[in-house]
Amino acid sequence: MARAARRAVTAAAEYGIGRAGIAVVRALDRDVIGQGHRPHGAAGSVTGWVFAHRPSNRQRNRWVVSLLDVHPAGQVLELGFGPGVAVAELVRAGAGHVYGIDHSGVMLRQASRRNAAAIRAGRVTLINAPANQLPPAVDGPFDAILAVNSVGFWPAPAERLAELRRRLAPGGRIAIASQPRCPGATADTSRGAAREIEDLLRDAGFSQVSTQTLPLSPPVICVLATSPACATTRAG
Repeated sequence: MARAARRAVTAAAEYGIGRAGIAVVRALDRDVIGQGHRPHGAAGSVTGWVFAHRPSNRQRNRWVVSLLDVHPAGQVLELGFGPGVAVAELVRAGAGHVYGIDHSGVMLRQASRRNAAAIRAGRVTLINAPANQLPPAVDGPFDAILAVNSVGFWPAPAERLAELRRRLAPGGRIAIASQPRCPGATADTSRGAAREIEDLLRDAGFSQVSTQTLPLSPPVICVLATSPACATTRAG
């Protein structure tokens, strides 16, 4: 009964936070999709709160971090850190230093508050920048790179992934996760997203490409790949 009760509470929170959040965002800004892409203003603050508190979002971020198996000396980069949930999970997992970039100033503020202690301790560096203009501070080399529900918003994702490969240490791992949120999304939608990401990673020069699935509704897919041992470690 206790497990069933927890599931019921989680399902209610998932539904309630999602519906209420979208309603508030829509009341503040009709462009709900645009807010999901780049949260800004009052509506963006609400969007970030939804991102941070929706149970499926939190579970998705914990799961992706667990797949990377970070270690205390590891340098990790997250693209599109949002409200900083995965950053916090990486710190808890013991990552040596976590770097993050996001093109939303609202998300930078929320993530900075959520990870304030780790920032003060010198374990987290968060930067306001777009994925297609990576600053020198994130040249790497990194032991791991992740992006959760953000690759679909990148301009020229194939070029971005090739650049990220050059910023990984030889043998470093990348995790690209997606949980489709479009109306009517199903397991087939998730599988289609996985195939697209797998092809992008192979074309970008990654090896050992594989996909893991988290059985939510719709399923979350995470495509993992490795930078070949002969890869350069800095962007050209």
